[in-house]
Amino acid sequence: MIKLLLVGLGVLLALWIGAGFAVVAAAGPFKPAGAMVDIGGRKLRLVCEGPKSALPVVWMEAGAWGLAADFAAIQQKLTAKGLRSCAYDRAGMGFSDPGPEPRDSAAIVADLEKLVAASGERGPFVLMAHSMGGQHARLFAGKNPDKVAGLVLLEATTPEMTSDPRAERFLSRVRTVARVSAVAGSLGLTRIAYGFGDRIGLPAQGSAEKRRAFVSARHARTASDEVQVWPQGSVQAGTVNLDPAWPVAIVTAGDAARMADWNVARRAPERASRAGWYENVPAAEHATLLGLTHSDAVIRAVDHVLASLKTAPEPQ
Repeated sequence: MIKLLLVGLGVLLALWIGAGFAVVAAAGPFKPAGAMVDIGGRKLRLVCEGPKSALPVVWMEAGAWGLAADFAAIQQKLTAKGLRSCAYDRAGMGFSDPGPEPRDSAAIVADLEKLVAASGERGPFVLMAHSMGGQHARLFAGKNPDKVAGLVLLEATTPEMTSDPRAERFLSRVRTVARVSAVAGSLGLTRIAYGFGDRIGLPAQGSAEKRRAFVSARHARTASDEVQVWPQGSVQAGTVNLDPAWPVAIVTAGDAARMADWNVARRAPERASRAGWYENVPAAEHATLLGLTHSDAVIRAVDHVLASLKTAPEPQ
């Protein structure tokens, strides 16, 4: 009886995986947006949109499990305002080549420095980061202050946040989810969920890219690798400080009262800035804050940073 049950489960698993491959194959050939940029024997995908101008380029860092596609709606809105922006896939994520381990903030920032240098885009930049990307942006800013004009942090983690003892329980759950998703991706179990990959609410191209990443085994494994060393990256980010002269805009989502304790830590960079700005979007969620429906608040945050730069006193 047990043998028959195991055989039956094996058949069901094979059918599930086969159906997943069929769903992805039915989607047809696919070409991601942007260009592959060589950073020294490896290539990272870079998506830059909008006209070049005297205004700072908005450079974007995605959160855990994220890639350039996460910012497709925001890039579309920034382009409509005549602003240039660049988003990229970290090594091993999305359509980028893999990179050496560990995939902590130090490794990610080292790649980002090479990508910025190879991109031809000129700083200083407005750094935009979502979720876990907040600690990567902080470390990059602290190491490259000449390349930073200001920051826009979206539901972003900070060293102040992850140093809270309560954060360990949350991180432990996230690491478990990451390990499970890596195994599921490697077995092809996520492919049947191809149509559910975009939980943000993205334009068509970005949505298709997000779905492709959602069912990618390599993407899932790299995302897990990043999440496992999240605390290590937070410590690395905590070794640098943000210049209080930089304008900082913070945007959060959901019930601000319920998240009040976490938002104190999230808002630490804004409160330390001489030109801080904060907005909460109650109707948005952690992911949908980036989507077509709720990202107007993100555009307002960029507007604040740019306006603050125009009115900032000249350095003595």
